[in-house]
Amino acid sequence: MITETPRLILRPFVEDDAEALFLMNSIPEILTYIPQEPLTSIAEAKEIFTSIIQADYQKHGFGRWAVHHKEDNKVIGFCGPKYLPEYDKVEIGYRYLPEYWGKGIGNEAAQAVVDTLKPQFDIDLVIALILHGNTGSEAIAKKLGMSIHEESEYLGSKVHVYQMAL
Repeated sequence: MITETPRLILRPFVEDDAEALFLMNSIPEILTYIPQEPLTSIAEAKEIFTSIIQADYQKHGFGRWAVHHKEDNKVIGFCGPKYLPEYDKVEIGYRYLPEYWGKGIGNEAAQAVVDTLKPQFDIDLVIALILHGNTGSEAIAKKLGMSIHEESEYLGSKVHVYQMAL
């Protein structure tokens, strides 16, 4: 476990989370503001776990973390840091199953991540790349205390780069 809140446990992903990874990377509603094609199989989710998530854990000591909902006893999304070489900065990213939107989960998990990054990982600045129009993600970034640092392009999409010192 990395950290927890009254409702959530944030922990590293494990291979058994492949179904949850598949859902958060295949549901069109979730991917509205994510510049990627939907996954079509659990095997693809397992490949993401191995080649991206696990690789980040090994290379940087951190990466996207599973958000486990205590009451429902399941992984409902991810929230956590990811080093982006294109910016030479650590991004905080988050994604949740739609049935958990609008319940404060995003704010709760993101604040827990921010509170953890400096003391546990010595990270003193974070960014968030948010596609234009993604007002839900912008609201989370602003509530954390982030502000727009610049406009940029990432994976072919225009993004606001929010930034905050920790």
